[in-house]
Amino acid sequence: MPSLAGDSSRFASSPFQHWLGADQEVSNLLAAEAERQSSTLQLIASENFTSAAVLAATGSVLTNKYAEGYPGKRYYGGNRVVDEVEALARERAKALFGAEHANVQPHAGASANLAVYQALLDPGDTVLAMRLDQGGHLTHGSPASITSRIWRFVSYGVTPATGDPGSPGEVIDFDQVADLAKRERPRLIVAGATAYSRLIEPEPFREIADAVGAYLMFDSAHPAGLIAGGVHPSPVALADVVTFTTHKTLRGPRGGAILCKAEHAKAIDSAVFPGLQGGPLEHVVAAKAVAFGEAAEPSFREYAARVVTNARALAGALAGEGFRIVSGGTDNHLLLVDLRPFDAELTGKQAQDVLDRVGITLNRNQIPDDPRPPFTTSGLRLGTAAETTAGMGATQMEEIARLIGRTLRNRDDEQALTALGEEVAALCAAFPPYPELDGSPGGG
Repeated sequence: MPSLAGDSSRFASSPFQHWLGADQEVSNLLAAEAERQSSTLQLIASENFTSAAVLAATGSVLTNKYAEGYPGKRYYGGNRVVDEVEALARERAKALFGAEHANVQPHAGASANLAVYQALLDPGDTVLAMRLDQGGHLTHGSPASITSRIWRFVSYGVTPATGDPGSPGEVIDFDQVADLAKRERPRLIVAGATAYSRLIEPEPFREIADAVGAYLMFDSAHPAGLIAGGVHPSPVALADVVTFTTHKTLRGPRGGAILCKAEHAKAIDSAVFPGLQGGPLEHVVAAKAVAFGEAAEPSFREYAARVVTNARALAGALAGEGFRIVSGGTDNHLLLVDLRPFDAELTGKQAQDVLDRVGITLNRNQIPDDPRPPFTTSGLRLGTAAETTAGMGATQMEEIARLIGRTLRNRDDEQALTALGEEVAALCAAFPPYPELDGSPGGG
């Protein structure tokens, strides 16, 4: 079974040693994380492997530059190059998504969402968004989020599970969305989710927003790369504002961005800076520019299509192992698994922990109408973006499903778990995400 740190000796001669010089402790930890990512399966839906170019930009000298403000309107000197970097990132984002305006400074999707609320709403305004336990996000009005303290959130959810394989339910309840919008008269409607495996069409949300005179924000944090890759419809022309993260299916650095219509550009920019953030992370902005450029290449469209194909293959194979797939399948990079048909006593937390022990990394997640609390859960969330980047296909997805099933059936058998950990490591060894960092034979 892989150790927590793994065998980082393979990466001893990697660039980490050169980058960190005498700081052996941090160098060793980075090498250990590189080993962990290479020797275990990365199935967390909000993670991916960036390109080496994105890594290089993120670790560049731009981290030294303080650049409060925007291109041509900075509060410090010495920003000639930084201005070109950020302008390039904005132009590439606009071209990639067909947007009128782009702000590439948000440090995360959460801060991007908060900036939109600040730009378009007054404190106390009503917002209609998806419930967290039905697939929404913390920043969609969860009581645990500051958003719910400033604005009044009303939540919609999904239709009930039907038990009918032909029409399983657990999809966005647009009748409920329309009824709530008519009754509550929100100033903003939020589309988008963090744990929802079906296509989210922007048109019904636009029609409902228009009927009640509301703004429409589309949170595309998860499917942004699928939208850029042409396998999901783009909400940019229909939504007033689109937010997204750059590190999930878009395969860029960790960060956020906002696209909007020109009429909202000034308000959005002012909300990001000086409203919420100080100096932008221009090294990350440069890495975003790299990612936008990569996503504009024809090969990225092929990648996005493979992500969805792999997710469907994984869902089908897990169903064959006895798990119930929420909503009956997936249209994107992620799937939600109901563990109860497989084993009524098995919780999401228990499953996550034992799978982590054999090198399968994913997260527990509530399923719609989950009777268990969010730290326990009855479900798991899995994603295929990272391992698709590493080169895995449908055959490997089927193997992963079998490994998951066998691990959970043998969760109390230490000998079996050790053998399963070795199988996982062997599968990962055939698909290294960063062979150029691997100092072992055949490691680039």
